[in-house]
Amino acid sequence: MHNNYYVFRQLSKELEAKISKTELLACFSQSRDELILGFSNVSGDFYIKASLLPEFSCLSFPNQFARTKSNSVDLFPEFIGRKVESIQQFENERCFAIHFEDNYALLFKMHGNRSNIIGFESEKAFELFRNSFPQDLELQLNELDRPIDQVKEAFFQFDGNYQKLFPTFGKLIKQYFQSIRLNEKELEEQWEIISLLESDIRNPNKFYTILWNDEIHFSLFKLGDIIKEEDSCLEGITQFYYTYSKENFIRKEKKRLAKQLEKQRNQSINYIKKSNQKLEEVLEKPGYNQLADILMANMHQIPPHAKEVELFNFYTNQNIIIPLKSHLSPQKNAENLYRKSKNQKIELEQLEASIKQKELELKEVEHKLSDVNAAEDIKSIKKLIKQNPQKERAQVELKVPYKKFEYAGFTILVGKGARENDELTLKFAKKNDLWLHAKDVTGSHVVIKQQSSKPFPPLVVEKAAQAAAFYSKRKSDSLSPVIVTPKKYVRKPKGLPPGLVHVDKEDTILVKPEAWWIETTKKN
Repeated sequence: MHNNYYVFRQLSKELEAKISKTELLACFSQSRDELILGFSNVSGDFYIKASLLPEFSCLSFPNQFARTKSNSVDLFPEFIGRKVESIQQFENERCFAIHFEDNYALLFKMHGNRSNIIGFESEKAFELFRNSFPQDLELQLNELDRPIDQVKEAFFQFDGNYQKLFPTFGKLIKQYFQSIRLNEKELEEQWEIISLLESDIRNPNKFYTILWNDEIHFSLFKLGDIIKEEDSCLEGITQFYYTYSKENFIRKEKKRLAKQLEKQRNQSINYIKKSNQKLEEVLEKPGYNQLADILMANMHQIPPHAKEVELFNFYTNQNIIIPLKSHLSPQKNAENLYRKSKNQKIELEQLEASIKQKELELKEVEHKLSDVNAAEDIKSIKKLIKQNPQKERAQVELKVPYKKFEYAGFTILVGKGARENDELTLKFAKKNDLWLHAKDVTGSHVVIKQQSSKPFPPLVVEKAAQAAAFYSKRKSDSLSPVIVTPKKYVRKPKGLPPGLVHVDKEDTILVKPEAWWIETTKKN
């Protein structure tokens, strides 16, 4: 309600008493949407601060104002040194004008996100504060009044449509009428409520900053929770401006931080849940070492070239079917299983470590959420913003030349294009990282980041190879050969086109091209 005709009626009267016969000594801007006017006479100085942000336009009247030495520009120079003669409030309009000597005037057009301040000379507009509204140069001061016959007969004529009779009531009064279900009452009772309220706000005794429907408002009548109460409209709207700016910042940032941290918490919870399920599935099945032990104990029962064999599992006292590689001997199959057992042990250790790390991260996020909910002042909020620069990190990540995936605690990077492939391989990959690429076709470079000299688990290598195949010309093949080598064996001689490199030493594995990370995201 701070940009409301009834507010400006009171404001204009108080302004005239304050600045009539004063001289405008300063008119400058220190930011794009803010104008400061400084008036002075023998009684002292008076300041008007016009904040005309698109999302929040409001006037305030600080007791003092220190101008910065830089980033400050003088505006409306024709008005400097001129004395104020009068203040004009326009009927049923969110506009008022400060009239200066020699037929100059500054019009304050307070129309929400289209607010502006316009300079006039001899009734003709010649300068704008916000040049993005050139149509304001066509405004005529003598055409701004909107006389309306606001009588009972007209209200009944409009069939109770109060907005046609009182178009300047504004959003707050509209919300209030909705809360009391005004439209459900008889027209006679509606008129009585409206006329009483209109009488109160036309001649208010107090000026309130209130909390109503979880939002901060300036009001000319008591409503919701009273935050501030002032006898002067100038003081009341100034207190509202400071309260709104402070409280709105706190509310907005608390909401943003809470949303950001809740997202992190849910991601951690989903990761822990999924990882524990995977851990349980692996632990419930017979381990590769157990299968190998069973094979070794039953070599004489395994027929040559068998693809599977059913044997007695002495760990569970039940029979078990064990898949075999038909081209290998039973002993070689057992050796393969023992080798897999070692890798499986490493993978399980890494999975358990990842779960513990995520549990620690979850505790930290929940602690931060508690801090956000408890924060009540700007200092605390700013401290929390510094601790959680999520937006800045996201902006940095958007600029990197790769897509990033995680699997079993390992980071897999996939180049976004030919030039990005070069940047990934030559700038981001270290010599002991693992480098992958679909064999003999164009495609993305893929890098698995090394973890403290740990070996790369076969399953992680397989997943990275599937990504390399998926982001290549072999995407639609049933099986794709993929080059796997430490990055130190990859070089780029001068003159090669973007994305092309030489590989000095390589191994090749066959995988099915698969976008496994999409399924992972869906499950999360």
